[in-house]
Formats: sequence, C-alpha cells, structure tokens
Amino acid sequence: MTRAALLVLADGRFPAGGHAHSGGAEEAVKAGRITGAAGLETFCRGRLHTAGLVAAALAAAAAAAGADPAELDAAADARTPSPALRLAARRLGRQLARAARATWPSPELDALARAFPKGAHQPVVLGLTARAAGLGPADAAYCAVYESVSGPSTAVVRLLSLDPFEATAVLARLAPELDRVVDQAVAAGHAVCSDGTDALPSTSAPLLEIGAEAHAAWPVRLFAS
Repeated sequence: MTRAALLVLADGRFPAGGHAHSGGAEEAVKAGRITGAAGLETFCRGRLHTAGLVAAALAAAAAAAGADPAELDAAADARTPSPALRLAARRLGRQLARAARATWPSPELDALARAFPKGAHQPVVLGLTARAAGLGPADAAYCAVYESVSGPSTAVVRLLSLDPFEATAVLARLAPELDRVVDQAVAAGHAVCSDGTDALPSTSAPLLEIGAEAHAAWPVRLFAS
C-alpha cells in the first residue's frame, strides 16, 4: 500500500466529477439556510453525521474483502429516498469508475462497470477504487467523509463569494468529528461481512432529500446537485 494514493484519490482535481456538485449547498444558500461561515459549518456538520456517515460506511464496506458490491448498491439505493440524489450518486459513480479504471486498472472495477452500465452508487465505487489503489476501509471512509463536507464548502465559496480562508477554517474545525465518523463507518463496514447490509447506518437528512428534489426542478442552476 502507498499512502500517497490516498492523496491522489482525495484530491479535488481527481477527475471524478465532484466539482460539478454542491452536496445540497446551492439549494440551502437560496433558501437562506447558509448565509456565511457559521451557516456553512452547521450545514456541513449535519451532512457529515447523516449522508456522510452512510457514504463512508458504504465505502468502507466496499473496500473490505468479502462484501458484495451489488448488495451494497442496493443498500445505498434504500438509504437514498430522493430520486434526484440517486441519479446524482450514480452519475458520480460512473464518472469515478471511468477515472479509477484509467488510474488503477482493476478486474473488480471492470466487473462493476459491466454490472452497472449507468453507474453504481458513488460510495460503492469509491470503496472498490480504494481497494484497487491498495488502500483500506479507513482510507475509503476518510475520502467519503471529506467529500461530504469539502464539496459544500467549495461550492459556497463560489455561491456566496465566501472568503476561502473562512471556508477552510470550517473544515479544520470539523476535523475531529470527521475522525469520529470514520471510526463509526469502518466498524459498520466490517460488520457487513458477518451481519449483512443491515449493519450499515441509515441516518437520514430529510431536508437534504427535499432540497434535492426542489433543486432538480430549477430551470437554471450552477451545480448539478
């Protein structure tokens, strides 16, 4: 394993399509729930402990040996009530798979692409990508939780012209919570092999789901989701 691969995978410049998505921040800005750094921190904290935890557990399970990617994808579907978010997750998964297969060729990634030609859920692809890169479940979970907060943070800098230093400080303040969420996610991911996908968390964020459906209907938007 080379830990430097984690830097490549977590880098915002890795061509996985995440730059086109705000993680719900665009709708939250328009609704007035994010107006500055304090609102961004509250939004990111909520996203981290709900959608972020679920994504990290799925990624950790996919990175661990023995978990069935198809079963994990079905579990991701069941934990994503919003059709708009399911579509976004699969589009991101397809783009990540394309980038990952070019970067870290893997029979598992090839098989996943054949099984899900329209894309598997992004956290599942992320976990298999981590395996292909020689990384472990904790590494995959860290990528997932970091994406869950860094995406909205970057988007809000563009949407509100928020000072990038303030946005970065938000991420730094959340760092200890990211560690705790990763620990939960890895434990759940390992439990999948013995207890099945029911061991995965199903923490929900109804406002994110409702917001995603509203955002998908906008005639003009800066971000895809």
